[in-house]
Amino acid sequence: MEIEILDQEGNPLLHRTEVKFEITHEEATPSRLSVRDSLAAKLDKDSEEVVVHELGTKFGMRTTVGRAKVYDSPEEATEVEQDYMLERNKIGADEDADAEEAE
Repeated sequence: MEIEILDQEGNPLLHRTEVKFEITHEEATPSRLSVRDSLAAKLDKDSEEVVVHELGTKFGMRTTVGRAKVYDSPEEATEVEQDYMLERNKIGADEDADAEEAE
């Protein structure tokens, strides 16, 4: 899987960078979590700071275009993003599991 950054736009008010990217892959469309981890590695960020919003693959193509938001810290991501997006990207899931075990 190869990731190419198509566009980056800073959003200092929300402490994030909005990224549009293209993935070239050999097999089926990669999972959201594998894309998040690969994108985080490419941007030299922690995977908890990257929220993948959209992945789109055209039928029969081996190219996927997507959008993601890259935050300055995981706390910024949990503060700004909606709960369902955090759940889809498995952000804060470890903290929730720890809290449930403590009860």
